[in-house]
Amino acid sequence: MTGEPLDPHPVTGQLFPSPVPPGSGWPTDPGSRDTPIAHDAAEVVELAATAPTLAELDARVSVCRACPRLVDWRETVAREGRRASFADQPYWGRPGPSFGDPDADTLIVGLAPAANGTNRTGRMFTGDASGDFLYAALHRTGYANQPTSVGAGDGLALTGIRIVAAVRCAPPANAPTPAERATCATWLGRDLDLLGDRLRVIMTLGEIGWKGVLAATTSLGWTVPRPRPKFGHGAEATLHTPTGHPVRLVGCYHVSPHNTYTKKLTPAMLDDLLEDLRSDD
Repeated sequence: MTGEPLDPHPVTGQLFPSPVPPGSGWPTDPGSRDTPIAHDAAEVVELAATAPTLAELDARVSVCRACPRLVDWRETVAREGRRASFADQPYWGRPGPSFGDPDADTLIVGLAPAANGTNRTGRMFTGDASGDFLYAALHRTGYANQPTSVGAGDGLALTGIRIVAAVRCAPPANAPTPAERATCATWLGRDLDLLGDRLRVIMTLGEIGWKGVLAATTSLGWTVPRPRPKFGHGAEATLHTPTGHPVRLVGCYHVSPHNTYTKKLTPAMLDDLLEDLRSDD
Protein backbone atom coordinates (compact mmCIF):
# COMPACT_ATOMS: atom_id res chain seq x y z
CA MET A 1 0.00 0.00 0.00
CA THR A 2 3.01 2.31 -0.56
CA GLY A 3 2.06 5.92 -1.24
CA GLU A 4 -1.52 5.65 0.07
CA PRO A 5 -2.52 8.06 2.85
CA LEU A 6 -2.77 6.37 6.25
CA ASP A 7 -5.02 7.30 9.15
CA PRO A 8 -5.19 6.01 12.75
CA HIS A 9 -7.88 3.55 13.78
CA PRO A 10 -10.15 5.34 16.31
CA VAL A 11 -9.78 2.58 18.92
CA THR A 12 -6.31 1.09 18.43
CA GLY A 13 -4.46 3.98 16.76
CA GLN A 14 -2.93 1.64 14.17
CA LEU A 15 -2.49 3.24 10.75
CA PHE A 16 -4.53 2.01 7.78
CA PRO A 17 -5.29 3.09 4.22
CA SER A 18 -8.88 3.44 3.05
CA PRO A 19 -10.31 0.98 2.04
CA VAL A 20 -8.62 -1.42 4.47
CA PRO A 21 -6.84 -4.39 2.84
CA PRO A 22 -7.78 -7.80 4.27
CA GLY A 23 -5.29 -9.26 6.70
CA SER A 24 -3.66 -5.91 7.50
CA GLY A 25 -4.46 -5.91 11.22
CA TRP A 26 -7.88 -4.27 11.49
CA PRO A 27 -9.49 -5.47 14.75
CA THR A 28 -11.65 -8.59 14.23
CA ASP A 29 -11.07 -8.57 10.44
CA PRO A 30 -12.20 -12.07 9.40
CA GLY A 31 -10.41 -11.91 6.03
CA SER A 32 -6.81 -12.52 5.09
CA ARG A 33 -4.65 -11.99 2.04
CA ASP A 34 -5.46 -15.59 1.06
CA THR A 35 -9.25 -15.41 1.42
CA PRO A 36 -10.88 -16.31 -1.93
CA ILE A 37 -12.71 -13.44 -3.60
CA ALA A 38 -16.03 -13.62 -5.46
CA HIS A 39 -16.00 -11.40 -8.56
CA ASP A 40 -19.52 -12.15 -9.82
CA ALA A 41 -22.77 -13.81 -8.79
CA ALA A 42 -21.65 -17.26 -9.98
CA GLU A 43 -18.54 -17.09 -7.80
CA VAL A 44 -20.68 -16.01 -4.84
CA VAL A 45 -22.70 -19.20 -5.33
CA GLU A 46 -19.53 -21.30 -5.44
CA LEU A 47 -17.75 -19.67 -2.50
CA ALA A 48 -20.83 -19.53 -0.29
CA ALA A 49 -21.63 -23.19 -0.88
CA THR A 50 -18.09 -24.30 0.00
CA ALA A 51 -17.61 -22.13 3.11
CA PRO A 52 -17.27 -24.76 5.85
CA THR A 53 -17.87 -22.52 8.88
CA LEU A 54 -19.47 -19.21 9.80
CA ALA A 55 -15.99 -17.77 10.37
CA GLU A 56 -14.86 -18.69 6.86
CA LEU A 57 -18.14 -17.43 5.43
CA ASP A 58 -17.57 -14.07 7.12
CA ALA A 59 -14.06 -13.98 5.67
CA ARG A 60 -15.36 -14.57 2.14
CA VAL A 61 -18.15 -12.04 2.57
CA SER A 62 -15.66 -9.43 3.79
CA VAL A 63 -13.69 -9.44 0.52
CA CYS A 64 -16.57 -9.91 -1.95
CA ARG A 65 -16.39 -7.87 -5.19
CA ALA A 66 -19.35 -9.39 -7.03
CA CYS A 67 -21.40 -6.21 -7.53
CA PRO A 68 -19.40 -3.54 -9.45
CA ARG A 69 -21.74 -0.65 -8.55
CA LEU A 70 -21.50 -1.43 -4.84
CA VAL A 71 -17.74 -1.92 -4.94
CA ASP A 72 -17.29 1.43 -6.68
CA TRP A 73 -19.57 3.24 -4.24
CA ARG A 74 -18.19 1.79 -1.01
CA GLU A 75 -14.58 2.48 -2.08
CA THR A 76 -15.33 5.96 -3.42
CA VAL A 77 -16.90 6.87 -0.08
CA ALA A 78 -13.90 5.41 1.74
CA ARG A 79 -11.43 7.45 -0.30
CA GLU A 80 -13.29 10.63 -1.17
CA GLY A 81 -16.67 10.79 0.56
CA ARG A 82 -15.76 10.69 4.22
CA ARG A 83 -17.72 12.97 6.50
CA ALA A 84 -15.80 15.89 7.95
CA SER A 85 -16.21 14.48 11.48
CA PHE A 86 -14.51 11.24 10.39
CA ALA A 87 -11.99 12.70 7.95
CA ASP A 88 -9.06 11.72 10.16
CA GLN A 89 -10.15 8.06 10.40
CA PRO A 90 -9.58 5.15 8.02
CA TYR A 91 -12.67 3.70 6.35
CA TRP A 92 -13.21 -0.05 6.15
CA GLY A 93 -14.67 0.28 2.64
CA ARG A 94 -15.50 -3.44 2.33
CA PRO A 95 -18.59 -5.62 2.84
CA GLY A 96 -19.79 -5.89 6.42
CA PRO A 97 -19.33 -9.34 7.94
CA SER A 98 -21.70 -10.66 10.58
CA PHE A 99 -21.26 -9.66 14.20
CA GLY A 100 -22.22 -11.35 17.44
CA ASP A 101 -22.37 -14.71 19.16
CA PRO A 102 -21.33 -17.54 16.79
CA ASP A 103 -23.44 -19.95 18.87
CA ALA A 104 -26.53 -17.73 18.84
CA ASP A 105 -30.00 -19.14 18.29
CA THR A 106 -31.36 -15.70 17.33
CA LEU A 107 -30.48 -13.78 14.18
CA ILE A 108 -31.13 -10.11 13.38
CA VAL A 109 -31.20 -9.27 9.67
CA GLY A 110 -30.84 -5.63 8.68
CA LEU A 111 -30.97 -3.88 5.31
CA ALA A 112 -27.44 -2.83 4.36
CA PRO A 113 -24.41 -1.03 5.83
CA ALA A 114 -24.46 2.76 6.05
CA ALA A 115 -21.86 4.62 3.99
CA ASN A 116 -20.40 6.34 7.06
CA GLY A 117 -21.39 3.66 9.58
CA THR A 118 -20.45 0.03 8.90
CA ASN A 119 -18.60 1.10 5.75
CA ARG A 120 -16.35 3.13 8.07
CA THR A 121 -16.09 0.87 11.12
CA GLY A 122 -16.27 -2.62 9.61
CA ARG A 123 -18.90 -3.77 12.08
CA MET A 124 -22.65 -4.09 11.55
CA PHE A 125 -24.70 -1.18 12.88
CA THR A 126 -21.66 0.55 14.32
CA GLY A 127 -20.80 4.21 14.14
CA ASP A 128 -24.12 5.79 13.21
CA ALA A 129 -27.46 6.75 14.76
CA SER A 130 -29.10 3.45 13.77
CA GLY A 131 -26.43 1.51 15.61
CA ASP A 132 -26.63 3.76 18.66
CA PHE A 133 -30.36 3.02 18.91
CA LEU A 134 -30.01 -0.74 18.32
CA TYR A 135 -27.08 -1.47 20.65
CA ALA A 136 -28.56 0.57 23.48
CA ALA A 137 -31.65 -1.63 23.22
CA LEU A 138 -29.59 -4.82 23.04
CA HIS A 139 -27.81 -3.75 26.22
CA ARG A 140 -31.05 -2.91 28.03
CA THR A 141 -32.46 -6.34 27.15
CA GLY A 142 -29.36 -8.29 28.15
CA TYR A 143 -27.95 -9.23 24.75
CA ALA A 144 -24.99 -6.80 24.74
CA ASN A 145 -22.32 -6.25 27.39
CA GLN A 146 -22.24 -2.47 26.83
CA PRO A 147 -24.67 0.14 25.46
CA THR A 148 -22.37 1.74 22.90
CA SER A 149 -20.71 0.56 19.70
CA VAL A 150 -17.85 2.81 18.62
CA GLY A 151 -15.72 0.58 16.44
CA ALA A 152 -14.14 -2.84 16.12
CA GLY A 153 -11.86 -3.45 19.08
CA ASP A 154 -13.98 -1.49 21.60
CA GLY A 155 -14.85 -4.57 23.68
CA LEU A 156 -18.48 -4.92 22.59
CA ALA A 157 -19.78 -8.50 22.72
CA LEU A 158 -23.19 -10.05 22.15
CA THR A 159 -24.65 -13.12 23.82
CA GLY A 160 -27.33 -15.27 22.23
CA ILE A 161 -27.77 -13.06 19.18
CA ARG A 162 -26.01 -12.47 15.88
CA ILE A 163 -26.43 -9.65 13.34
CA VAL A 164 -26.17 -9.79 9.54
CA ALA A 165 -27.54 -7.70 6.66
CA ALA A 166 -29.55 -8.65 3.61
CA VAL A 167 -27.01 -6.69 1.53
CA ARG A 168 -23.45 -6.56 2.86
CA CYS A 169 -22.13 -3.43 1.06
CA ALA A 170 -23.21 0.18 1.50
CA PRO A 171 -25.46 0.99 -1.50
CA PRO A 172 -25.87 4.41 -3.15
CA ALA A 173 -28.91 6.23 -1.71
CA ASN A 174 -29.41 3.22 0.60
CA ALA A 175 -31.09 1.48 -2.33
CA PRO A 176 -29.62 -1.85 -3.51
CA THR A 177 -30.89 -3.09 -6.87
CA PRO A 178 -32.90 -6.33 -7.20
CA ALA A 179 -29.84 -8.02 -8.74
CA GLU A 180 -27.62 -6.90 -5.85
CA ARG A 181 -30.15 -8.15 -3.32
CA ALA A 182 -30.37 -11.49 -5.14
CA THR A 183 -26.60 -11.91 -5.20
CA CYS A 184 -26.26 -11.16 -1.49
CA ALA A 185 -29.16 -13.48 -0.65
CA THR A 186 -26.77 -16.31 -1.50
CA TRP A 187 -24.47 -15.30 1.36
CA LEU A 188 -27.47 -15.05 3.69
CA GLY A 189 -28.66 -18.48 2.57
CA ARG A 190 -25.35 -20.02 3.56
CA ASP A 191 -25.53 -18.22 6.92
CA LEU A 192 -28.87 -19.91 7.54
CA ASP A 193 -27.59 -23.25 6.27
CA LEU A 194 -24.61 -23.20 8.64
CA LEU A 195 -26.72 -22.10 11.61
CA GLY A 196 -28.87 -25.16 10.96
CA ASP A 197 -31.45 -26.35 13.42
CA ARG A 198 -30.00 -24.43 16.35
CA LEU A 199 -31.57 -21.29 14.84
CA ARG A 200 -34.79 -20.47 16.68
CA VAL A 201 -35.73 -16.89 15.77
CA ILE A 202 -35.01 -14.45 12.93
CA MET A 203 -35.89 -10.79 13.47
CA THR A 204 -35.74 -8.55 10.42
CA LEU A 205 -35.24 -4.80 10.59
CA GLY A 206 -37.37 -3.48 7.75
CA GLU A 207 -39.16 -4.97 4.79
CA ILE A 208 -36.08 -5.58 2.63
CA GLY A 209 -34.59 -7.77 5.35
CA TRP A 210 -37.93 -9.59 5.64
CA LYS A 211 -38.10 -10.23 1.91
CA GLY A 212 -34.41 -11.22 1.87
CA VAL A 213 -35.03 -13.89 4.50
CA LEU A 214 -38.04 -15.25 2.61
CA ALA A 215 -36.04 -15.38 -0.63
CA ALA A 216 -33.07 -17.11 1.02
CA THR A 217 -35.15 -19.66 2.92
CA THR A 218 -37.24 -20.48 -0.15
CA SER A 219 -34.07 -21.16 -2.15
CA LEU A 220 -32.88 -23.48 0.63
CA GLY A 221 -36.06 -25.54 0.44
CA TRP A 222 -37.56 -24.29 3.70
CA THR A 223 -41.33 -24.42 4.07
CA VAL A 224 -42.68 -20.87 3.84
CA PRO A 225 -46.36 -20.12 4.50
CA ARG A 226 -48.65 -19.34 1.58
CA PRO A 227 -49.63 -16.69 0.85
CA ARG A 228 -46.21 -15.32 1.69
CA PRO A 229 -46.32 -13.49 5.03
CA LYS A 230 -46.29 -9.70 4.85
CA PHE A 231 -43.89 -7.49 6.76
CA GLY A 232 -45.04 -5.30 9.62
CA HIS A 233 -43.81 -4.28 13.05
CA GLY A 234 -44.53 -7.26 15.27
CA ALA A 235 -45.61 -9.41 12.31
CA GLU A 236 -44.82 -13.09 12.80
CA ALA A 237 -44.64 -16.22 10.73
CA THR A 238 -43.30 -19.71 11.31
CA LEU A 239 -40.86 -21.11 8.79
CA HIS A 240 -39.64 -24.72 8.77
CA THR A 241 -36.22 -25.95 7.76
CA PRO A 242 -35.96 -29.02 5.48
CA THR A 243 -35.78 -31.19 8.62
CA GLY A 244 -39.06 -29.74 9.88
CA HIS A 245 -37.41 -27.56 12.55
CA PRO A 246 -39.58 -24.46 13.22
CA VAL A 247 -38.05 -20.96 13.07
CA ARG A 248 -39.95 -17.84 14.12
CA LEU A 249 -39.77 -14.92 11.72
CA VAL A 250 -40.44 -11.59 13.45
CA GLY A 251 -40.69 -8.18 11.79
CA CYS A 252 -39.47 -4.93 13.32
CA TYR A 253 -39.44 -1.42 11.90
CA HIS A 254 -35.94 -0.46 10.86
CA VAL A 255 -33.84 1.42 13.40
CA SER A 256 -33.24 4.23 10.91
CA PRO A 257 -33.14 7.86 12.15
CA HIS A 258 -36.30 8.57 10.17
CA ASN A 259 -38.22 5.91 12.10
CA THR A 260 -36.71 6.67 15.51
CA TYR A 261 -36.85 10.48 15.30
CA THR A 262 -40.51 10.39 14.22
CA LYS A 263 -41.31 7.86 16.98
CA LYS A 264 -42.53 5.30 14.46
CA LEU A 265 -40.13 3.05 16.38
CA THR A 266 -39.58 3.89 20.04
CA PRO A 267 -37.09 2.36 22.51
CA ALA A 268 -39.96 0.66 24.33
CA MET A 269 -41.27 -0.87 21.09
CA LEU A 270 -37.85 -2.32 20.25
CA ASP A 271 -37.25 -3.51 23.81
CA ASP A 272 -40.58 -5.33 23.82
CA LEU A 273 -39.74 -7.21 20.61
CA LEU A 274 -36.24 -8.09 21.76
CA GLU A 275 -37.56 -9.43 25.08
CA ASP A 276 -40.18 -11.43 23.18
CA LEU A 277 -37.50 -13.10 21.05
CA ARG A 278 -36.58 -15.19 24.07
CA SER A 279 -40.05 -16.73 24.14
CA ASP A 280 -40.99 -19.80 22.13
CA ASP A 281 -44.68 -19.03 22.46
